[in-house]
Amino acid sequence: MKNKPITLKHKNKKYLLLVKECNFLEKILGLMVFRKDALLLFNSSKPHKYKIHSLFCNPFTAIYTDDKFNVKEIIEINKWKTMILPREKFYKLIEIPKNKKYKNIIKAILK
Repeated sequence: MKNKPITLKHKNKKYLLLVKECNFLEKILGLMVFRKDALLLFNSSKPHKYKIHSLFCNPFTAIYTDDKFNVKEIIEINKWKTMILPREKFYKLIEIPKNKKYKNIIKAILK
């Protein structure tokens, strides 16, 4: 995975995040493998709407954005959920593990 700085925009505020851009295999494994130390970025070149799950994952926050990292939707996700679907199409998904390391980031974004 490559580390990449991004600027997330939400409610007229900007947040600089260092994310790990996922390749195809990493997209499949997601937080099932990278559980504690990664903000994962799932990219797409066109808008789409697909389901995710939290099987074998610790709780995390899913942030759905447009192609310029403007937040479209934020979903708090608990363990063992099978069909998590955003309300509208998105370009990018950022998964942030709920742990001490990222607690302040999540709290600031959810304000």
